[in-house]
Amino acid sequence: MAQCLIVHPVLPQEFLRGTSNAARAIDSIMEEAVGLAQAIHLEVVGTHVARVYKITAGYLIGSGARDTVKQMIEESGATLVVVNATLSPVQQRNLEKEWAVKVIDRTGLILEIFGARAQTREGKMQVELAILTYQRSRLVKSWSHLERQRGGSGFIGGPGETQLEMDRRIIDDKIVLLKEQLEQVRKNRDLQRKSRERVPFPVVALVGYTNAGKSTLFNTLTGADVFAKDFLFATLDPTMRKTKLPGGRDIILSDTVGFISDLPTHLVAAFRATLEQVEYADIILHVRDISSLDTDAQQTDVVTILGDMGIDYFHDPRVIEVLNKIDRLDESSPPYLREPRLMGRQIAVSALTGQGLDELRHAIERTMGKSQRREHIRLKTSEGKALAWLHRHGSVLERRDDGEDIYMVVAIDEGEYQKFLAQFK
Repeated sequence: MAQCLIVHPVLPQEFLRGTSNAARAIDSIMEEAVGLAQAIHLEVVGTHVARVYKITAGYLIGSGARDTVKQMIEESGATLVVVNATLSPVQQRNLEKEWAVKVIDRTGLILEIFGARAQTREGKMQVELAILTYQRSRLVKSWSHLERQRGGSGFIGGPGETQLEMDRRIIDDKIVLLKEQLEQVRKNRDLQRKSRERVPFPVVALVGYTNAGKSTLFNTLTGADVFAKDFLFATLDPTMRKTKLPGGRDIILSDTVGFISDLPTHLVAAFRATLEQVEYADIILHVRDISSLDTDAQQTDVVTILGDMGIDYFHDPRVIEVLNKIDRLDESSPPYLREPRLMGRQIAVSALTGQGLDELRHAIERTMGKSQRREHIRLKTSEGKALAWLHRHGSVLERRDDGEDIYMVVAIDEGEYQKFLAQFK
């Protein structure tokens, strides 16, 4: 297990203005950085907060802080330094020379996690695209796998082509190819979504800050066995499972990659295919870790990213806010506040213990019912096939049995109701 130091530069206030870090305590930021390192099993042997009063162009941090970190490296035996900020290629190389150890920045660390977690072909493609985009500005000594890609690739540089130019051409060609492949993935998903609409199974997408408990909630609601550990970015690949609501209607629950503060733009773009399903979901469950002191700042990060995707968080009727981890709250915990703009769309739960999940299921059902027509339907007890059909394709809101008659109020899409009439009436 590699030993690392984490250095967090506190930049001048004008550089923080407008970013999520301005609203976050240093302790919480450092805790998150340590969590990121531990997510790929790095042993954190020390942390240092470097206050930057004036940015040093070639190093980002000043000479005094650099000397302190160098001494910490010598004392701890660390072989890696993680700088919890974005470094330019020049800054990264200069710090490596001065400290005589490997240096990666926040983006590089997140990419390492993505590479370790991705399992499906699509997820791996997205990781590779993000890495190549990141590499292109660094060409290429910090990364060894490009050399392996070059061997046997069949590319031969033209007369006088420098190694740097050949590296850039190799990366550009692979980026173009990966984008084409990911576009095909999007088209395939669009076809799959259209086929689901014909079934139809409504899609309920889980979103939220990384480590908010989305995968645990997914497992509890569906009975699945998705990787759910107390790690940042435990889930990177989209996972979908069918489950049933209390009224009997089938839905598809979709787990997604966790959000994180100040995620580089090219990383968000690379994972757009994973997040794209959120745009088309029938219900969006925003899972919040309500026990975290950073929960409000984390909500802001999620709201911002959803806004970039065209989702108006506080006014989109599809959004339900799931206040998770209430089992971790005690009398000394700060009270979680209800958001007036989400009145009736906030549900407190514990995905771990199951507390509040019945209320959540009913909230999903109610929210879906608002976009459907309500029909009063009478069936005979002998019409079991029609009854089962209604449970699969709609939500039974009320039911009253009177002898051989069954009276129901059913929330159902217009198209599905017409199918019901054609088939059973």
